[in-house]
Amino acid sequence: MEKIQIPVMAELQARGEKPEYLFWVGCAGAFDDRYRKVVRAFARILSFLEVSYAVLGKEESCTGDPARRAGNEMLYQMQAFHNIEVFKSYGIEKILTICPHCYNIFKNEYPDLGGHFTVISYIQFLDGMIREGKILPDRSVFRDETITYHDPCYLGRANEIYEEPRNILKSLASTLPEMKRNRSFSLCCGAGGAQMFKEAEKGDKEVFIERTEDALETRAGIIATACPFCMTMVTDGLKYKNREEIRNLDIAELIALSMKL
Repeated sequence: MEKIQIPVMAELQARGEKPEYLFWVGCAGAFDDRYRKVVRAFARILSFLEVSYAVLGKEESCTGDPARRAGNEMLYQMQAFHNIEVFKSYGIEKILTICPHCYNIFKNEYPDLGGHFTVISYIQFLDGMIREGKILPDRSVFRDETITYHDPCYLGRANEIYEEPRNILKSLASTLPEMKRNRSFSLCCGAGGAQMFKEAEKGDKEVFIERTEDALETRAGIIATACPFCMTMVTDGLKYKNREEIRNLDIAELIALSMKL
């Protein structure tokens, strides 16, 4: 696979260039080996489209979302004010996010601290590119596949991004069974709200197992996700159920595969 060069904001500024988008990689995209593959897939798509973008590289820090969800407001505000200062120093106006948690906090919570930016989820971006005919998925790649989609809480209920991921999947495959709980009634993967970083509470069943069972009931061969937390929990659920023959792929990966990128 051909290597691509990822532009870095500081290097572009040193050359007197200003990209249209900041591509916010996020903590999972930087540190989680599995989600790094998703970031690479999306970066290959951006390169194919010749999009003007850059990443912050070593200057990128956490959004502060996990700290706020866990109740540490001071740490959240420290992170947020630092990020806002960095964004403004580069004159950043548009932010592309690949994590729903980052998307939600930039879009809905940073404005309270003076951080006003145009925030775009990669799902919205990809749907727009398909609608404009700039991305033409090869439907033959998933012709014989059945794909089901899990709605992430921070894309779905928090921001009502329901149609865009389904529009993308319709461009890839014809068999798209819905889980019995979907859209605004979708079940959480069990990791949001900083639950990823704490021990399980008392109960009869873990949430991720319940959600994996919803997916398995569709008999789909691929479970499509659009969130790093969801990907981790669904993957763990498939391992727990000994159903690792079923693939858990991010929507960006599905598009990259269909385009043979």
